[in-house]
Amino acid sequence: MSSDEDREAHLRRSFALEEACDFAGAARAASLAGDLSRAAPLASLSGDAALMGEVVEVVARAGSEAAARAAEDCASRGHHGMAAQLFLRGERFQRAGESFAAANAPVEAALAFERAGRPGDGAKVLDAALRVNPSDHRARRSLAELLARHGRVEAAVRALQALPVGHEERRAGLPLLARSLTAMGLVDAAREITEEMKAQGLDPTSAAPLEAVPSKAAAGVVLFGRFEILSEVAQTPHARLVRAFDRVGQREVAVKLLATTQLGTGRDALVRFEREARALAQLNHPAVVPLVAYVPEGPAMALEWMSGGSLADLLAREQLAPARAAEIAGSVLHALGVAHRLGILHRDVKPSNVLFDAIGAPRLSDFGAAHLGDGQNTATAGAIGTFAYMSPEQRLGRPATVQSDVFSAGALLYEMITGEAAEPLEGPTFEDLPPSAFHPDLGPAHDAVLATMLAREPAGRPLDAFEARRALDGLTWPRDVVPRAGPPSGRTRTSVPPPSRPERLAAAHTPGDGRDADRLAHDTWTSRDVIVVPLTAGELERARAFARAPHEALPVILRASRAEGSIWVDRPRGVAVADGATLTAPLLATLDEALRALHALGAGHGAIDDAHLYVEGEALTLAYPRTEPAQGHAADGAAADAAGDAARDRAALERLAARITA
Repeated sequence: MSSDEDREAHLRRSFALEEACDFAGAARAASLAGDLSRAAPLASLSGDAALMGEVVEVVARAGSEAAARAAEDCASRGHHGMAAQLFLRGERFQRAGESFAAANAPVEAALAFERAGRPGDGAKVLDAALRVNPSDHRARRSLAELLARHGRVEAAVRALQALPVGHEERRAGLPLLARSLTAMGLVDAAREITEEMKAQGLDPTSAAPLEAVPSKAAAGVVLFGRFEILSEVAQTPHARLVRAFDRVGQREVAVKLLATTQLGTGRDALVRFEREARALAQLNHPAVVPLVAYVPEGPAMALEWMSGGSLADLLAREQLAPARAAEIAGSVLHALGVAHRLGILHRDVKPSNVLFDAIGAPRLSDFGAAHLGDGQNTATAGAIGTFAYMSPEQRLGRPATVQSDVFSAGALLYEMITGEAAEPLEGPTFEDLPPSAFHPDLGPAHDAVLATMLAREPAGRPLDAFEARRALDGLTWPRDVVPRAGPPSGRTRTSVPPPSRPERLAAAHTPGDGRDADRLAHDTWTSRDVIVVPLTAGELERARAFARAPHEALPVILRASRAEGSIWVDRPRGVAVADGATLTAPLLATLDEALRALHALGAGHGAIDDAHLYVEGEALTLAYPRTEPAQGHAADGAAADAAGDAARDRAALERLAARITA
């Protein structure tokens, strides 16, 4: 009998056995006929686990395409368990996870999703399973292990502690619970778990660390004989960042390479780079992006890959529930507290420096601006950091302290809740725009916590990051997202990225007093620092008025480019009145003249205060407004907005005059 005749005979036998409901025999006959798409669902119908395993092996030997066809056929017929096994053998991990989930196998689904590089999906499957059946202790331990592998140690501990004493899943999870508690610094609690392990005959020292679930990596250029480049991420004047596969650690990493391109800044960039590596080498905390390796010959550092993007990205996409905002701020504060105990001040806490791993856990990054001291020292004086999140003392170029980082964390939390840039507070309460104005379930207690963190004077803030976190944890934060009820303030949203800059612009040479640090750039054609403002209809209208007004005290408009989307303004000269410069009666008269010239053109400044007034010798200059113009500045609302700005200018003049004559 020929091979074709054999195949036909096996197929006829398969169909006959199927009609007789002998699904196991029908599956074997279909397998002998080489009809694997028929054999797989029949084996699933048989319920014979051994036979299912045999068919999976046969299909796998036929190649990935045959396995994929058989798997899809099983999935379409509702045989999800068999489909999952076939997808798994074909290394189609995402589809395997989906099929395992459909087959009500959450633990296997989570592992498959993790192998697909989507541990967040795995965690969701396990969470859903536990909501349906809180007694699924195998799923709970699997969730704890997944969380621990991705740095969410505190959440892993909560899951493990929920396992009932005496249950076999708790017994299996005790080594991980002990390690996690130790990593959190809870030594006494870890000691109790160690005693529980001994009582059950377990060796506390025998448990190996959790291994990462392997995933496949693409081929590419290999750096330092170890890091296989997967893609380029970013390039700055001082560093190049690539996503790579670490062949030693068998995981994805971000490799940061020093790549200084600006003349005269190489030494400073190297010092900052080495400072970041030293800080990360000392820190081992689940809320800090960990250092995987430092390569001196690069120099380069490999960091754990954060696939969840940054907080800046998240704020640009969506509004956060206050509970999620408090959770993120709490993680940042915990990381800062541990860093402070080691004598490390971060000094540049901002949304772009808060990253998320694949499972959504926040991690503090970029310790390049950090100061490493002995725990008692403050940072070297200087305006280091990003202005919108800098503490008042940093903005003035004074030394940073532990309370400076607390202020920055408070600024993060305020923006996450309100969508507004935070401002230092003179007193114990918000004069306008308290957090409670943006969510109906926030109250005076929430306002008070934020007000304390944002106090202008360091002495008015929590003593340290741990105290600030305890204050957050002591409140219940709303978990729902509602449209923000608070009115827009007109202040610049700090999470909005700056306009793109042409090649002629480089990093500013000096930060000045720090007030315009986030808008400063150096014009390489004219060799001077300039303020770069995003070009909007309102800003263009305002800039035109400043350019036409004939008075030397007004800010000088240097350039406006629609193609580049930016307006360039000359930076103010001298010292701000807010920093100690004296405002005299003659200078006030100069200010009055300048504003009258502006008002005559139907425009106004609208932000006159001590921080916008600069004195150099006998001259007074106004800084360009640091708030966005109102929406109606162009076209239909221009007259009303100009009148409002002019009225604010006159009121400010009256207050200043009263202060001088007092």
